[in-house]
Amino acid sequence: MTSGADPYRVMIVDDSAVIRGLLTRALEQDATIEVVASVANGQMALSQLTRQPVDVVVLDIEMPVMDGLTALPKLLELRPGLQVVMASTLTRKNADVSLRALRAGAADYVTKPSSGGELHSAEAFKRELTAKVKALAGAARGGAAAGQRSAGRSAPVSAQRVPAPAIRLRQASTVTPEILAIGSSTGGPQALFRLLGDLKGSLRIPVLITQHMPATFTTLLAEHLSRASGMECAEGKHGEPLRAGRIYVAPGDWHMTVAAEGTHKVIRLNQDPPENFCRPAVDPMLRSLAPLYGPRLLVTILTGMGADGAKGCETVVAAGGQVVAQDEATSVVWGMPGAVATRGFCSAVLPIEEISGYLRRQVLRSAA
Repeated sequence: MTSGADPYRVMIVDDSAVIRGLLTRALEQDATIEVVASVANGQMALSQLTRQPVDVVVLDIEMPVMDGLTALPKLLELRPGLQVVMASTLTRKNADVSLRALRAGAADYVTKPSSGGELHSAEAFKRELTAKVKALAGAARGGAAAGQRSAGRSAPVSAQRVPAPAIRLRQASTVTPEILAIGSSTGGPQALFRLLGDLKGSLRIPVLITQHMPATFTTLLAEHLSRASGMECAEGKHGEPLRAGRIYVAPGDWHMTVAAEGTHKVIRLNQDPPENFCRPAVDPMLRSLAPLYGPRLLVTILTGMGADGAKGCETVVAAGGQVVAQDEATSVVWGMPGAVATRGFCSAVLPIEEISGYLRRQVLRSAA
């Protein structure tokens, strides 16, 4: 956001006055953000939304009068294009509700630090919340790349908006893939539900997914994806052999890689330092797969902040593998896919609704 531009307008919805105050102070430490409303429940949020423009709503889940999940579709109906970030404590119930909210139109989520949490976790939460609010507000106002530009330290890739003509495509591979790897972040769950729902188990190869999510969330994401895709889907387990037709999700707080063990390929989990400020991160997964599969590796990079996956995709294409990215128009934030699309790593850059057909054609070598 350029100097002198209007600040991003945020509304905080939480039944705790203490939490509302903490969130307001955290966000307004950034001069590009203004908290224009702070209310205690979903009904009050709807009323407030009719009175003034808002770019992003930070929405609690459990509230009296009207809870977050009930308020969400009403807010989106009242203000199409509004960006909503769900905020909740990290419990299995709240993680499940957050995933349901993402399927219902929420753009992203943040997990509140526990009341007895350490200072560094509270600071990490503030950084995450601020970065996501700025990215989503910028995307709502001026396109995904604009939001990425303002996302600060969590999104180092886009110093400036890159026009669509800067996309450089590689020739599509003619080698039939034996494995599919997917990387995603902000907006990723929605894109994964759409993509794997469209595929409906038609790819009889292993599918590995690294989605930026904490523990508990990744467990539930796998359950939701299993229902959406009709495929077996679970968090990857250390030492587990890869099997065709199964989806493996990187567990929260663990990098998921693959290694050769005799004639088998097996999952390897580690807690090496975060990469691109993330654990799990996409780059370690891709670095491990490229030498094992070479031209038989197919990678898809979906919506997300930052540039995680870009270095890994460089390794993939150097080994002869193929990359497809989600386009800017259908991405919540065009950071991760934009990074690979504009660096010349992709064979295709497509709307989310067209990616399944492309993947199916590559794997089956037949029309979708």
